[in-house]
Amino acid sequence: MTSLEFPARPARLSDAERDRALALLREGAADGRLSQDTFLRRLELVLTARHRSELDKATGDLATRGRFEGAVLRAVGKASAFHLMVRRAWRTERLPKLLLPDPGPFPLLIGRAPGAGLRLNDDTVSRSHAQLRTSGDVWLLRDLGSMNGTFVNGRRVLGEVAVNPGDHVNFGSVAYVLTGR
Repeated sequence: MTSLEFPARPARLSDAERDRALALLREGAADGRLSQDTFLRRLELVLTARHRSELDKATGDLATRGRFEGAVLRAVGKASAFHLMVRRAWRTERLPKLLLPDPGPFPLLIGRAPGAGLRLNDDTVSRSHAQLRTSGDVWLLRDLGSMNGTFVNGRRVLGEVAVNPGDHVNFGSVAYVLTGR
């Protein structure tokens, strides 16, 4: 070997290669193919890897699926979730209606407390659970720090959110459909 010859070294990893390996790990954990401990160990390996061979060791068994296998898994997932969609649709049609009150100067307190304007006698509802008020022509719903949360159309209320007739509102596990006059 002469002094001008250098041994060949593998190329350094690019950020894109590392991102692809991290995506494979996330997908494997989401699909249940990796336990939490295995995911964390492999995550450490990917983040400290210097060469492609180290990435291949961490993600070799998580290679992407073929088109056919992916299509079959998506179809099975949709078929197994069908009963949940039917149950949700059935429940939605049967929700009791909550008539929005006439606008007034005072907010409507919702909860289990004896002085609440809308008193809900359910263990998942806090004493002072939520507050409904008007601001001009807009109805605003605010969660008052309830333990089990207030939800509008499936999303948890953080702070104050505008509501309209037709919205689905949950106070703890008590659900309503808002209606107007």
